[in-house]
Amino acid sequence: MSKMTKGQRIIISGLLVAISFILDKTIGYEMVTIIVMIASTIVAGTPIFMKAIGALKYRIVGIDALVTIAVIGALFIGEYWEGTAVTFLFMFGDYLESRTIEKTRSSIKALFDLAPDTTRVRRNGTEVEISPAEVLKGDQVVVKPGEKISVDGTIIEGSAYINQAAITGESIPVSRGVEETVFSGTIIESGYLVIRADKVGDDTTFARILQMVEEAQDKKAKTQKFLEKFSRYYTPAIIVLAVLFYLFTKDVVLALTLLVIACPGALVISAPVSIVAGIGNGAKHGVLVKGGEIMEKLGTIKVIAFDKTGTLTIGKPAVKHIKTYDIAENELLRLAAIGELYSEHPLAKAIINEATQKLGALKEVPEEAELITGQGLSFKFGGKTYWIGNRKLFEANGINIENQEEYLRSEENKGQTAVIVGDRERVLGIISIADSVREDAKKLISDLKSLGIQKVVMLTGDNQRAAKAISDELGLDDYYAELLPEDKVRVLGELQEKHGKTAMVGDGVNDAPALASADLGIAIGGAGTDVAMETADVVLMSAEVKKLTYAIGLSRATVRNMKQNIYFALFVAALLLAGVLVKTVNLSFGMLIHELSVLLVIINAVRLIGYEEKGSF
Repeated sequence: MSKMTKGQRIIISGLLVAISFILDKTIGYEMVTIIVMIASTIVAGTPIFMKAIGALKYRIVGIDALVTIAVIGALFIGEYWEGTAVTFLFMFGDYLESRTIEKTRSSIKALFDLAPDTTRVRRNGTEVEISPAEVLKGDQVVVKPGEKISVDGTIIEGSAYINQAAITGESIPVSRGVEETVFSGTIIESGYLVIRADKVGDDTTFARILQMVEEAQDKKAKTQKFLEKFSRYYTPAIIVLAVLFYLFTKDVVLALTLLVIACPGALVISAPVSIVAGIGNGAKHGVLVKGGEIMEKLGTIKVIAFDKTGTLTIGKPAVKHIKTYDIAENELLRLAAIGELYSEHPLAKAIINEATQKLGALKEVPEEAELITGQGLSFKFGGKTYWIGNRKLFEANGINIENQEEYLRSEENKGQTAVIVGDRERVLGIISIADSVREDAKKLISDLKSLGIQKVVMLTGDNQRAAKAISDELGLDDYYAELLPEDKVRVLGELQEKHGKTAMVGDGVNDAPALASADLGIAIGGAGTDVAMETADVVLMSAEVKKLTYAIGLSRATVRNMKQNIYFALFVAALLLAGVLVKTVNLSFGMLIHELSVLLVIINAVRLIGYEEKGSF
């Protein structure tokens, strides 16, 4: 009988319950009826009894123990039908619970299903199919349309549109080409790639996400820990109460009924089932929340501090404005791009990118180019000498820039770097360059305030002017500039002391100390950033900073759902207890209501899987 599956037990005990019910209504409480009822009780009750014994070995008195005591008591006093009904309902409820709980993990299971089964690599001049676990670092992995990428790596051949939903939560495919990076678990929708494997097996971003999601489910919320501690004392207390009840009333049936209806099943499961559903929803949408306690805490944050570069801004300098003096704007841009062609400076790349976008690929190269440290560079083109750089460069070469000084200061006050372009006689123009604010950053700040976040600030190592410009543009409450990593930790401490729970949002590299010291560390655009994934409590896998409002909304919905479950479970327990005391609830009916309450708690939690930010959850 111990080898019988749960499904087989339900079918057999269900048939026996039906037969005993028919016999009871036709021939009454005869021996054959009693035998069938006892057989049903044994079939359904054996796993309950075994669990109770197993738990007692570890000094745990759980729900199974309460049901076992009640059923044995019912059989002892001749209430065979009550024993039959209670064991069947408890086992059937347990089966339905396990099936329903699987739905709360459906988002997480969907992630695991995205793991590739096989992969194709080039070895010894031929393509061979192997298990992803067998791929070695440096292997050339070949991926065709419709196939899953099995490694983190760099594209060395081909181009493709890739669905990165498994990593970022975004279903819109992105274009990737040679020298760009790709992640395991993503799918090629069109195109063809040969990828150099940089990270393989358990080191890949996708494998780490799966591992962290699994670990997150085991990290319990404070509410969950409290309920588990509560049930540890509550269950033995109920047994003592039932004994005292019997001693005072001499009513065995009433005492046994109290044992059954007092089972804290719905209460114990109310918190973990909501947390698992919430974490699953977040994982599906590219929001990795590392545990129940983090999920609870996320919705209670009072202050959010943002790093600037790579978080509120894109992290790549771009041309913002071009001012010219007696020369066409495109001609100035072309000259500057030619001069910067061999430079590796980020400002040079910004100028070249702007010229390429506006004018197409550059076909000309400088005749000579010389880097002048701390000032800029000089180059020759078309037989003429040009300079590109700062004030010092032009002052050193005797070129008057007094007429441009007011404009230079105005651009610098906006937080922009002004690059001067000129020849031997005069200034030809000024190219203003700055890091670009993320498109969704301004709306994010507005949305955070509408969610009730009291203070939104920025912490940056950049200069005061650049910080003020970004702060004014985004409508931040405050900013702190020219900070070293240890300064960010200090400022966070001051914010925590003054305003309460404070979250730090950063890229997880230079912000690691701040992410660790905040009440909550949130890494944005963390795909592939090991430090972000390790240090932060929440990782927003997409580069879209607006995912933060989704994360906070999900946290609040999860906590709200958890509270609904707890209040409902307490209400049902109180209602049943009142019913027992006035003798309107019997043993089998009490178990039926108990199991239904557990199922309703789980079904309520399942709603979190469908949570959407703009929904009316």
